[in-house]
Amino acid sequence: MYCKRILDNGIRLVTERIPSLKSVTIGIWVDVGSRDESPAQAGYSHFIEHMFFKGTATRSATDISREIDALGGEMNAFTTRETTTFYVKVLDQHLPKALDLLSDLFLRSRLGKKEIEKEKQVILEEIRMVQDDPEDLVQELHTKLVMGRHPLSRSILGRESTIAQVSRQDLMRYVAMHYRPEKIVIAVAGNFDLRKLEATIARTFGKYQNPSRAVPGKRWPAELCGGVTMKQKPLEQVHLCVGLPGVAAGHKDRYAVYALNSVLGGSVSSRLFQEIREKRGLSYSIYSFLSGYSDGGTVTVYAGTQAREVERVLDLVCREVRKLAKQGIDRDELKRTKDQMKGGLMLSLESSHSRMNKLAKDELIAGSHTSLEQMIIEIDAVTEQHVFHVAQDSFVSKEIALTGLGPLSSRQVHALTARSL
Repeated sequence: MYCKRILDNGIRLVTERIPSLKSVTIGIWVDVGSRDESPAQAGYSHFIEHMFFKGTATRSATDISREIDALGGEMNAFTTRETTTFYVKVLDQHLPKALDLLSDLFLRSRLGKKEIEKEKQVILEEIRMVQDDPEDLVQELHTKLVMGRHPLSRSILGRESTIAQVSRQDLMRYVAMHYRPEKIVIAVAGNFDLRKLEATIARTFGKYQNPSRAVPGKRWPAELCGGVTMKQKPLEQVHLCVGLPGVAAGHKDRYAVYALNSVLGGSVSSRLFQEIREKRGLSYSIYSFLSGYSDGGTVTVYAGTQAREVERVLDLVCREVRKLAKQGIDRDELKRTKDQMKGGLMLSLESSHSRMNKLAKDELIAGSHTSLEQMIIEIDAVTEQHVFHVAQDSFVSKEIALTGLGPLSSRQVHALTARSL
């Protein structure tokens, strides 16, 4: 059963009670991410996510780790380009202790100077790890190409220069500006007593205020960029990203775009996987994925292949993209895709953690809840014609962006793409 309550200070509480589960997951979502940072603040959202686990007024970082381990639970956090999330998943009987722990680190983090200096090194190592992972790195480079100078182009981890210079005062100011009650959503899913939960949340978070008068900057949509870029690096493979326009996370065409992505490269039965990996053996890893933001989105194809096969792989990717734009998909293909989407959706929502994620995203994107039954209805309503129109709008050759990483020069890649794109 879904329920929404707004505390007196503006914090939103969204819950879904599922008595059949033995677990409960609580998430605190803040509507701020890397796109909300200035260039001088690059990486602050992610840094704060780390720091909230480094000790409070009454608990050390070790205490926090030991307490969650003693409950047999999972506590973690993650930062995206638009949100920062802190969550804990435990057995339902441990909900009071888990909520006390999570609220303590969120409301009373010390942000100690010594811990900040130590964590700088951890995050700098995290940035270097991306540099050593070609698949992650090419996708970071691709986002920079597609988003141009827009804040969405920046790395969530930030830059080494901004991380090395960040101070406690910088982080405190950032929290004061962005961690406002009206930008916070608390999502809870699983087995719990709703009346007790609401009373505890109101008592714990109801007095939270942010006295800062600083006003966060407003978001604006990105204008997607096309083009070709290549970073030469001595690797065994060339790693490629091919990008096209997508839609926003809450867009009316999102289910048609999900279907289109699934057919293109979103599954092992997709056209790209079957054509490039299974039929021709040109790539071990080949897939497509969607990136949906509050005001726009992209479709990206990733592939890793031998340098000598880059032209063939690009040609096959572009051929499938053009085919979808000119012909769409047939009835049988759409039926298989819709069945796959519905099956994947239902399986993904069997855990309290995934239900919590959905509750929060629904609230942040649309301000309301979409039931599983309504989602199934919307998937069933997708038609071949609808997918065809979406493909015509999104799969436009002149807007294709290509990013490469590996043992090829920019001149070589431009020459190859001139024949494919």
